[in-house]
Amino acid sequence: MDNRPIGVFDSGLGGLTAVKELMYQLPNESIVYFGDTGRVPYGTRSNETITKYVFQDVRFLLNFDIKLIIIACGTASSVALEAVKKEFDIPIIGVVQSAAAKAVKVSTQKNIGIIGTQGTINSGSYERKIKQIDHLAATFAKACPLFVPLVENGYLDHEVTRLIAQEYLQPLKEKHVDTIIMGCTHYPLLKRTIADIMGENVNLIDPGAETAKYVKKLLKEKDMLAEAGAKPKYKYFVSDSIESFSKLGSLFLEKKINESVEKIDIEKY
Repeated sequence: MDNRPIGVFDSGLGGLTAVKELMYQLPNESIVYFGDTGRVPYGTRSNETITKYVFQDVRFLLNFDIKLIIIACGTASSVALEAVKKEFDIPIIGVVQSAAAKAVKVSTQKNIGIIGTQGTINSGSYERKIKQIDHLAATFAKACPLFVPLVENGYLDHEVTRLIAQEYLQPLKEKHVDTIIMGCTHYPLLKRTIADIMGENVNLIDPGAETAKYVKKLLKEKDMLAEAGAKPKYKYFVSDSIESFSKLGSLFLEKKINESVEKIDIEKY
């Protein structure tokens, strides 16, 4: 048993969709969350800059004696996961592997769409993982760069969001994909809009949910789960406005954030 907290970070608020799943699937686990809201989005940055940010995020979380880190960001997982895994002696989990495996499992036609930030799509990480699992699977990727700012500004159910989503998703409809990986942890907040446009027969894969399932399995195998009955503690940190995080973060978690939120200077790490 291990009552140390799990560390989670993202470029902004999207990683809270993964935290929500962790809270549901691992209700005894304490969590330390860092949202790099001052530098969101990562998806438009160079690989060098993204890697620098990820190393800083990891070093910050290591201050809390955590037992495992989740990179709850599709871009950061795609670009910098292997680099930080080599550098730090702690389990570090990304969101790509689990989502790719789930997509292959549920896709009946092996016709899989991938949506994500420009950085995630440019990296080709989901395509590579899918091909490793099933080399016969066809993949079709589409960058959706406006989704993150729309979500971060609360435009979850808005006509502008729907119009943009229709334009982004039309190429995937034309390819007749039967499964879509929402390759950014912000995107599950737009699941209803995406589902309406793609139709009820298209599977939508939530990387945060699949990663939470994997983490639960991993902690159980390593005997690192928190004690049964342990009362979890949640800590939230941001690199920009505390007020907007508390307000919008409640939408991502689907519950009010009662804990205090602290602003930190991530450049010090």
